[in-house]
Amino acid sequence: MKCFYYLSPTLASTEQISNDLHDVGIKDFYIHVVSRDESGLRQHHIHSSNYLETLDVIRVGLIGAFFGFTAGLVGVELLRYFEPFGPGVPNMVYGAIVFVATMFGAWEGGLIGIGAENRKLERFHDDLEAGRYLILIYARKEQDEAVRALMAGKHREAELVAVDRYFLNPFSRISRPPPQGEPGAKALQKG
Repeated sequence: MKCFYYLSPTLASTEQISNDLHDVGIKDFYIHVVSRDESGLRQHHIHSSNYLETLDVIRVGLIGAFFGFTAGLVGVELLRYFEPFGPGVPNMVYGAIVFVATMFGAWEGGLIGIGAENRKLERFHDDLEAGRYLILIYARKEQDEAVRALMAGKHREAELVAVDRYFLNPFSRISRPPPQGEPGAKALQKG
């Protein structure tokens, strides 16, 4: 499944794109619009993005879990070396310590991620602040061509600004398509 990023200039255009995508078989669940105008999206019954898409909770939470796991392992090794509670501490206690440290790291990372914009959407921050609408279209392989044809044929006002193979993978990078006249444009459209 690919995620296409289109920037739309107006709410009316975004609503029409959403309706046309429904006509080609893309359900609301696979269309997410990132905008500063949440009330406008609600009034026009346009499916808006969720917190997992707009905030960096998953990525920073996973990084926090990694650091918590590492700290837990280091702590367990120090406890095993110095034996402050004496010998014979069950391994389950050490496992619990690593688990608690990992969960604490994930929790702290998630709290930090709540305050951060999603890393994949950072490059569109200025466009969103200027009042444009970022449309995320999740398309299965068989819907790929239909989405591209619809957007190229009916909605030239919307600009394809990026393609992501796995939006939910917080560590994947999005690719920015080359301008239409350049050599890599056709390869990206096929890929």
